[in-house]
Amino acid sequence: MLVDCAWYRDGVRQAGPSDFSDLVDLARDQGGFVWAGFSAPNEIEFADVATEFNLHPLAVEDAVHAHQRPKIENYGSITFVVLRTILYEESTSQISTGELMCFIGDSFVVIVRHGEGSPLASVRRDLEQRPTHLVEGPFAVLHAVIDRVIDSYVEIGTLLADDVGVLEREVFGTDRKSWSQEIYLLKREVIEFRHSVDPLALPLDRLSTDFTLQIPEVIRPFFRDTSDHLARAADLASGLDALLSSVLNADLSQVQVRQNEDMRKITAWVALGVAPTMVAGIYGMNFDHMPELRWAYSYPTVLACVGLLTIFLVRKFKKSGWL
Repeated sequence: MLVDCAWYRDGVRQAGPSDFSDLVDLARDQGGFVWAGFSAPNEIEFADVATEFNLHPLAVEDAVHAHQRPKIENYGSITFVVLRTILYEESTSQISTGELMCFIGDSFVVIVRHGEGSPLASVRRDLEQRPTHLVEGPFAVLHAVIDRVIDSYVEIGTLLADDVGVLEREVFGTDRKSWSQEIYLLKREVIEFRHSVDPLALPLDRLSTDFTLQIPEVIRPFFRDTSDHLARAADLASGLDALLSSVLNADLSQVQVRQNEDMRKITAWVALGVAPTMVAGIYGMNFDHMPELRWAYSYPTVLACVGLLTIFLVRKFKKSGWL
């Protein structure tokens, strides 16, 4: 589905026909470029675009069917870039991913969007307020899109760091609950985050250093700047992944420590019952010759001894931390 299409000349959006092909003809005849945005088009909807710009069939297939890693491909005069967008639902701590397929030519930029992610309408609106940047052509649009996507990476990484911090405090808190399930689920979201961030490093490096790509020299420093932002997001994701592994190990260790404490308490209570049981066993054997049985104070004396022994054991166990 076509979301928006416009013709830009000298960095300014121009009034023009609503028909896509007519806009392309105007851009070719009078200069400037066409910026078209599509949302999850099917093969039929995208066929005219592929024909109009002579897009490579492999790139068209990727754009229609999606499910690609971040990458950059050069098909003659056309550059094809794939990005992954991320949407973070803070209430459920879940990440949804989408994809952006960008076709960059001399007089056009075509962006195909699949799935969730930050909306591109604001990118177009913000860029139209910067005609001095937009005048540099299609690669200026590509930079603005990549910059917005990477900014969202940094924001989402910060939110994930907050969630990891909450889990870390819970694990080392006083609650005896095990947090391994929550840690595992959050770690899975961090891994999904890394799958979007880490593979983008190589394509972005090519955009800033590969001189075979027809990128205006004034735009290349901007790509280097976004590469630095991506490195920050990648470092953050890597650190969160390692921290969650440590927190998971700490949680499992806490569970083992609590189990050992419980076993010590159980052992202590069993030991407290050993002394009375032993005395009762001795005097329950019904021997004929047990002189103390005929002593007038034998019963209170035995009870007192059992009580004193039990008190002694309770104090020893408490002193050693077993009770």
